[in-house]
Parts: sequence; structure tokens; C-alpha cells
Amino acid sequence: MTTADSPATAARRPATARPLENAVFSAAMVAQRLPWTDAPARALGLDALTRDGLTRRLLAHLRRTRSGRPVRLSTPYGSFLVPLTAGDAEGLLTRADEAGALGPVSGLTAGGQRYGLSPHAPLDREAAAVPAEGPEAPESLDAMLAEDVDRAVAARRGDGTLEWHAWCRGMLRLSRRVVAGAGAAPDTLLSEVIAVATAAAGDRSYGAGSAALRRRLDLHLADPDPASLAGRLTARGVGADAAGPALAHTLALVSEAAAGTTLQALALLAAGAAVSPRDAVGEALRRYPPVTAAVYPVRAPFVWEDLAIGAGTEILRAPTWLRGPDEAVGPDRDPGPAALCGSPAGCAAARFAALVAEGVVRTVTARVRPVLIAPGFTADRLPDTLDPRTLLVALEDLAGPQDDCGRAAGEGRPAGGAAAAAPPAAYGYAPASYGALAHASADRLERHAQSLAACAANSGWNKDEAGERFRMVLLGHAERCAKAADGVRRAAERLAD
Repeated sequence: MTTADSPATAARRPATARPLENAVFSAAMVAQRLPWTDAPARALGLDALTRDGLTRRLLAHLRRTRSGRPVRLSTPYGSFLVPLTAGDAEGLLTRADEAGALGPVSGLTAGGQRYGLSPHAPLDREAAAVPAEGPEAPESLDAMLAEDVDRAVAARRGDGTLEWHAWCRGMLRLSRRVVAGAGAAPDTLLSEVIAVATAAAGDRSYGAGSAALRRRLDLHLADPDPASLAGRLTARGVGADAAGPALAHTLALVSEAAAGTTLQALALLAAGAAVSPRDAVGEALRRYPPVTAAVYPVRAPFVWEDLAIGAGTEILRAPTWLRGPDEAVGPDRDPGPAALCGSPAGCAAARFAALVAEGVVRTVTARVRPVLIAPGFTADRLPDTLDPRTLLVALEDLAGPQDDCGRAAGEGRPAGGAAAAAPPAAYGYAPASYGALAHASADRLERHAQSLAACAANSGWNKDEAGERFRMVLLGHAERCAKAADGVRRAAERLAD
């Protein structure tokens, strides 16, 4: 073969979008910051004029004019090579990964801000599959989740609704138990260090966060809980050097899925958009992936099919833009690692995180019935975006055995399980007055908890073990203040009724 006939010589550079196409694509990206713009279009039945509708129509136009090939687009957030189909995105990034041409991947927010993603680490697939496969597996996974799910259900407000921060704390505890063992469940510092290390991924400060994370994980790898993922990896002969990064990556993904994806899945079940926990989690990951957009920097040139990709190129992949509006996951279709992990290759940790999320939803719905309060949507009118922090879901007790008066167990009591009677008011004051005072006290406690947590998040505590111990003390105080605030707020709601 002559030099002129070699693939590297024959390959051509990707096409560049025209200025007007760049302007429209930039406007579509900027519009992602304005969720309220969807409401008027949806009210008129003009889904094509929503943010996602406009983006998909533009990508369809580019597919027609560029024969479906990746195209270079200039935006206010940078110049990107944008694959126009899911297949091209997967093929392009897989080839780049095989060539060792990719740098650290970062997430991209709707406002154009880049943030760190948990560095991908390979996970032993058989160890990760133990809780989810085999005739006894679902029961064993559910049994491991039961204690923390019960805690989360019991932490409902007086009206049965879930408070985001309380739910998140409970799901982080559950994630630590499943990945690192029962001894790690109360180790809130482990989750804090995971968050700090993930945010610093790709930066110079990542080394310090990674070292602190390794020290925390070593505590739980010294005598691993055999029921946890750490215990199964150790039992399979995986050494600490390989197990540490894999567990850190898995814990980051499980924490994300357990806190956010499960709440989205419960909302989809409540709206009738899914018929089973597995369907609900798959649909939530497909429609509302935690990694909505990711940027892959190219560090070395490579050739994919007939395209020469140069060093310095940044590849943008946004899974929700590339899927069809009516594309379904189905019970046998994996939504893919791109929803949780930035790795172009398969990610066993992402699949494990999805299995844990399914287990959480399955365990919750075996105990209570989810009811969607806000935002209001139906199965045939699902929103394009669904931030779990803005979701308001109530958990309604299932009908149980009746008491001697013929009432169902729990009837006459609020969904949170508290006593029905409000405390008597002091002379001269109505209960609502005490409710207002209690609300103010709860707000002060919550602000104090947030300030303690913010202090603990300072990276200066990562320098030595004494700093880490003091951070754990701060986080313990923060958690107690947050719990106290939630209890006082429940009391305030009872007084205001």
C-alpha cells in the first residue's frame, strides 16, 4: 500500500457548520438554561418548539445536510465536534478510547459550566452481578436495602411527602452499605470525600482528594463486609490496588442513581409512565440521564472511518439529544453507561448502579404507594427535563390489616406515622402561632447544618488524618442539626393544620 492510499492520508477532516447553523445551535444550548420556555409551547401543543424539540429538529437538519456525519459546531461554550446519531457517538468515542487519544472527560451543565465526572475504573463483572442474578439474588439485594429504605420511608413529612435532603442522606447511607459494607453505612465522610474527589477530577487538586479517598476506603477494605461489593471483590482475589478505584467509581455512580434516579423512577411509576421498577429506572436513565452532556478532549490524533480527528478537538455527546422522542428502553434493553458514566466503553459499575436503583424502587413500592404531587405530568405528556431536587413525591401507606374498630391500620394517622392529635396550645396563643415559631427554628437549624457542611467541604481538611477526623465531627453535627430541623418542621406543620 502506498502512502497516498493509507487510511491516514485518505481520511478527511469533519465538516464545519455554517454560521447560521452555529447561531441556531448556540441559541438551543443557551435555551437549556430556561426551562420555563417549554410551558407555553406545550400548552399550545407545539412540542417542536420546546428546547429539546428545537435541538432535535436542528440535529435532524444537520443529518440531512451532512449525510449524518459528525459536524464541527461553534458555541458560546466552546467549539465541539458533535456526532449526529447515537451510533456515530458510540463508534467515534470507542475508536478514540481504543487509540488512547482521550483525555479526562468532563460533564457540561445547561449553563455551559464544566464539572468533574468520576474517573472510570474497570469492575469485576461477576462480583457486580452477584446481587442481581440467580434465583436467590433479588431477595438478597432487597434484604440489604431494607433497613435504609425503611429509614427513608419513616422520614416522610407529616403529609407523606419526601424531603429531598433527607431522602438524599438516606440514599447515600444505603449506597455506602451496598458498596463498602455495613461498617461504612454511617461513614458520612466517605461520601463527602467521594464528592470532593469527583468534583476535582481532571484538575491538579485531584491527587489530594484521591489520596484522602483511598485512606477512607482502606478502612473498609481491611475487614470487608462479605455481603457488600467490597467483600465480593476481596473474595474473588481482587487486590486493594485494583479494588480501591473500582469501589470509588462504583460508589459515586450508585450514590447518584440511588438518590436521584430512584426519585425520578418513583415519579414515573406514580404517573403511570412505567409498569415495573425495572421499566421505571430504565426510562428515568434514558429520559433524564445524570450525565446530560459530556465533553471528551482529544489529546492525540486518530482516524475513525473516513474522518481524521486532530488533537485539541473536543467531542460533545448529549445522549438525550440523540435519542428519538418515542424511543423506548424496554425491559431487556440497557440504557447504556453514558447515562451515568463518561466511559465510551462498557461500564459494569453503571450497570450495578442501575440494579441497586431498581432494588430501591422495588423495595419502596413493596411498602408504600408513590403519589406525584409536583410537577404535574401524565404518562403521555412527560417533561423533557426532571430535576430530582424539584420533585415532590408522597408515599402513601398501602392498605393493611384492620383494627378492632374496622379501620385500616394507619387510618386516622398522617402518612408519616406520627400521632394524630396536635399538642395543646398554651393559654392565649393559637397552635398556628407556635407553628410559625417552630418553622423559624427549623429554618435556623437547617441553615446551621448547611454552614457546618460547607465548612466540612473545605479541601483543607484533606491534608492529614486529624483533619479528616475533625471533618467527620463537623459532618456529624451537621447531620444531627438537619435531622432536628426536619423534626421541628414536622411539628410546625402539625401545629399549622
